[in-house]
Amino acid sequence: MHDPAGHLLVHFIEASEGHGEQVFFSLSDGPDPTRWTRANGSRPVLESRMGTTGARDPFVVRGEDGFVILATDLRVWGGGPHRWEEWTRTGSRSLLVWRSPDLVTWTGPELVEVAPPTAGMAWAPEARWSPEDGEYRVSWSSALYAEDDPEHRGPGYSRILEARTRDFRTFTDPVVALDHGRPVIDARVYDIGGRRVRFAKEEPGPGSICVFQEVETADGWTLVASRIGTDRYEHVEGAMLVQDPLRHRWLLWLDQYDRMPQGFVAHASEDPLSGVWLPLDDTEFQVPPNTKHGSVLPLSGAEWERVRRAFP
Repeated sequence: MHDPAGHLLVHFIEASEGHGEQVFFSLSDGPDPTRWTRANGSRPVLESRMGTTGARDPFVVRGEDGFVILATDLRVWGGGPHRWEEWTRTGSRSLLVWRSPDLVTWTGPELVEVAPPTAGMAWAPEARWSPEDGEYRVSWSSALYAEDDPEHRGPGYSRILEARTRDFRTFTDPVVALDHGRPVIDARVYDIGGRRVRFAKEEPGPGSICVFQEVETADGWTLVASRIGTDRYEHVEGAMLVQDPLRHRWLLWLDQYDRMPQGFVAHASEDPLSGVWLPLDDTEFQVPPNTKHGSVLPLSGAEWERVRRAFP
């Protein structure tokens, strides 16, 4: 959408007490994507009581007949940090799906299995329309294990899987879209001026390039930036690109979990293909504390006002 009147951020929150792993809404200050207010009195707009009863990493997509939110089916709160290994081996292989005609009235969630039996989980979904396919391409990260290891006790690591769908109910068999030979999560792909750019994260470890950026060329994907944001925060993930129409630039948001309060920080660039990103300070980018991994949807004036009135 060119010249949006506002933006909707769907996200979850970091909450030391309580259950913040649900879908929250925040709204930009009009068209300014650097100023945000949490909607609905800071209460979740959508909740899951299915699967693990948690909803993380929500992604909102605009369709021909309404809107869809996809989310990770994972509840971490109350489980303890020692269980991350277990969640990558025997976690949910399904995504949560909500639907709405107007961003206000929602149905769901539905729990839709997308990852194969060899996968240990399905995390951080992304969806984008593919004109060449006439379908949506949906990607997520899954740790994959050997077919003769049904309990997933042996070695495995996260890759980015991708499937196609027309209705977010039935999906094609997934294929591997990104495999670095080491754990990779949180991939996002954008089309900018006919060029595709991809952000993802290699999990920490020897030789990790952390959050990185690639640009597609005739020969495949070319790395243009690595370890983005680690000059300020050791631990960042959940990279997403947001256009700033007021300042003719692009913002790269990163979810930092290095220190409290956790949540999004931003970098800016006038050339999003360059891999050069300059950090913004707290006066230049303001989002409520502990606002975690999510996605941003540009809105028309009527849409922005409708969401604002429905979830004050």
